[in-house]
Amino acid sequence: MEQTTYYLAVDIGASSGRHVLGWLEDGRLQLQEVYRFPNGVIDKGGTLCWDMEVLTAHVIKGISRCAQVGKIPTYMGIDTWGCDFVLLDGEDAVIGQTVAYRDGRTVGMDRKVYEAVSESELYARTGIQKLQFNTVYQLMALREQHPEQLAAAKTFLMIPDYLNFVLTGVKAVEYTDATTTQLIDVHTGDWDRALMQRLGYPAEIFPDIRMPGAVLGHLREALAAQIGFDVQVLLPPSHDTASAVLALPVAAGNEAESAHAAYLSSGTWSLMGVERMEPDASEQSRLSNFTHEGGYDKRYRYLKNIMGLWMIQSVKRECGDAYDFPTLSEMARAAGDVGYRVNVNDDAFLAPRSMIDAVKEACGAELTLSEVLAVIYYSLAEAYRDTLDELALRTGHSIDALYIIGGGSRDRYLNELTARISGRTVYTGLVEATSTGNLLCQMLGSGAIANLEQARDISARSFDVTRVI
Repeated sequence: MEQTTYYLAVDIGASSGRHVLGWLEDGRLQLQEVYRFPNGVIDKGGTLCWDMEVLTAHVIKGISRCAQVGKIPTYMGIDTWGCDFVLLDGEDAVIGQTVAYRDGRTVGMDRKVYEAVSESELYARTGIQKLQFNTVYQLMALREQHPEQLAAAKTFLMIPDYLNFVLTGVKAVEYTDATTTQLIDVHTGDWDRALMQRLGYPAEIFPDIRMPGAVLGHLREALAAQIGFDVQVLLPPSHDTASAVLALPVAAGNEAESAHAAYLSSGTWSLMGVERMEPDASEQSRLSNFTHEGGYDKRYRYLKNIMGLWMIQSVKRECGDAYDFPTLSEMARAAGDVGYRVNVNDDAFLAPRSMIDAVKEACGAELTLSEVLAVIYYSLAEAYRDTLDELALRTGHSIDALYIIGGGSRDRYLNELTARISGRTVYTGLVEATSTGNLLCQMLGSGAIANLEQARDISARSFDVTRVI
């Protein structure tokens, strides 16, 4: 009897993380969550930071749980959010705080960046959408506010790269996450070191780029002894959305149909786009605020970042978690269209003290909780419609269908609104998109799956996909 090969996806989001085991059984992907842990920013002296010691401890603890369920993985991979990073000194110690992207330190840093390179040229070189928290602006904040930290830095690592370094001792930066820095040449897929020099960033601290599917190596010997077994660390698309898009549930033979479909990775952020093989780093593309984040097989995830379920999550927390998400959704449905809309991508909604008050202020009206939720739902659905229309314009072909994947695919009301308002056929499913894509990439890297088409066919056969009526 052939022995089962197990793979472990460590999928870490801004609010929680989890370890998911995966394996193939009769041509279908099986999933088993073995560990879940909380994550979130903490306020350290007025700065919003990640607690990397706690995060690292959770990663290690979750790996060890595999032995308790009797499924020892041969491979593992880590994915997280983008933009944030760790600096190491000459002794490989972390320099300063690991500041979170929602911190306000980047306010005004775009103007500093544009003193060295114009906004138009920056986009033409990198193809990346302007977001105030992109790494290029975070590094400028560091250069202006803590130049001694940059001077002491010997290594730059994104969050998943740092966790990989802790596990293996290998310093490398994975391609898909690196593109969120806005420091990668959109044409070559490598660091734009000339751009770094113009910005005053030490180009020598940025390690070589590795592609998804590459094997980094085994656990450090002492760590393997602590955990109780060894495992090979392999690079999935370490930016969570890149892993999610890899897992799009497209059955073999349906590629032509999917060419006229867009995806929406719906979670804390809504990332809506299409896959392209060639970039469009034109001025028109920049003005439309589309980005070229990296994808598996050097594909471009031509997409737009939309604020997403963060607004609803914030309302939930503000209410002391007195309502679950289905209840909040039904409250919005009951309120109907109250006539007000907000620009969901306005910086006012990035990290307000009160999301409810921020929505009221933007509307200029005193609204009930249900009405606030209705405004958010309708505003999100209209933002999705507008983005689909823009994608059709930029790509030159119709966008007839939308695949909604990730946790937001469970929000029936938002999906119904999106279908009705956009006029597109909407499919939902693949709630566990990120961990699924992480696992499928490990299987690609290990040779268990031949190519991307086969990986997506496995995804389509393993999970239910529903058309929204």
